[in-house]
Amino acid sequence: MDVSKVRKDFHILEKRVRGKPIIYFDSACMALKPKQVIDAVNSYYNDFTACHGRSVHYFSAQTTEKYIEAHRKVERFIGAKENEVVFTKNCTEAINLVANGLKWEKGDRVITTKMEHNSNLIPWMKLAKERGVVHDYVEVDNEGKLDIEDLNAKLETKTKLVSLVYTSNVTGATLNASEVAKICHDAGAMLLLDGAQAVPHMKVDVKKTGVDFLAFSGHKMLGPSGTGALYGRLDLLKGMNQFIVGGETVKNTMLSSWEAEDSPAKFEAGLQDYAGMLGFGAAADYLMRLGMEEVHSYEKKLARKLYDGLKAIPQVTNIYGPSNPEERSALASFTLKGMNPQEVALILDESANIFVRSGMHCCHLYHQDVIHEMHGTIRPSLYIYNTDEELDKFFDALRNIAALA
Repeated sequence: MDVSKVRKDFHILEKRVRGKPIIYFDSACMALKPKQVIDAVNSYYNDFTACHGRSVHYFSAQTTEKYIEAHRKVERFIGAKENEVVFTKNCTEAINLVANGLKWEKGDRVITTKMEHNSNLIPWMKLAKERGVVHDYVEVDNEGKLDIEDLNAKLETKTKLVSLVYTSNVTGATLNASEVAKICHDAGAMLLLDGAQAVPHMKVDVKKTGVDFLAFSGHKMLGPSGTGALYGRLDLLKGMNQFIVGGETVKNTMLSSWEAEDSPAKFEAGLQDYAGMLGFGAAADYLMRLGMEEVHSYEKKLARKLYDGLKAIPQVTNIYGPSNPEERSALASFTLKGMNPQEVALILDESANIFVRSGMHCCHLYHQDVIHEMHGTIRPSLYIYNTDEELDKFFDALRNIAALA
């Protein structure tokens, strides 16, 4: 992968702040957008603004054609069949769609870890509180890896769903999805993976891994903000209750009932963000053209350099996640001795135009209950447009900050 060529597609990288170039290390929160995605969004507003599937005129026909085409692109990107991908606002909505769409009975069990993003914790906590679902936790080890032995033990009690983070947004540890799917299925449980940090960075094939559901975000894989998706096996989607209902979710309405649309329309209520979803499809196209194997290989090189560089700074403490750089994604959560993570992030921003995230990263339970970092951590997260040279500048800036402590 030619990163210098890739960077030319991201015009925002030409922006100067305080008279200097920027170094964007916050892609686990929001990825930057290439020109091709922005052009796809603008094409909707410039060329055929209309509703999808409602009118018969040219603009509406164009919107419908492009919207369906965007579905097909995202389906192909993850190896799904037609109509197995539901468009959502984000990964959070996708997980909530499963939580509210599956038919639950009092006493049904759902299993997560304590390392989950709030979006894969609170929906299950809410079910437990309001509908009597039992929410249990499977352990992760001190590197953020799933404890398979404990998963097997927990599954000895009948479980309806296991819902786990695919790649952690704190530790960068990645599940062996095929192994976990087989364990769950052998125990009669379904598997939902939170793929927000996995789908943008590695080749994911839902059929080969055998997952039942996969939730992910568009905005973390170069797509527009406000885009996401839920993959579900078609037989499961057919059997699920509708979450939000209204326009576009029904074939017909009677006096006291309605006939639901088929998937994905039954879950895509009301007018959608058509421009955003066209951009989502363009993002999938862009990554497929690069090749996800190439993307993954390049990011592994960045991950090794990031980890090794942090280890070489004595004041850097507690680099969370796998100790083997080969098992890490291109992000790292760490602390700097004697300094508050928010203070470090602010100094990086103001002194070097280096943009990182600090705090809990929406994983309060993991920070507070497992790793006991009550002020959170510092998290640089890298993507296809980042370089070795940027990492060198980051390490220099960190050394300068460490000298202040």
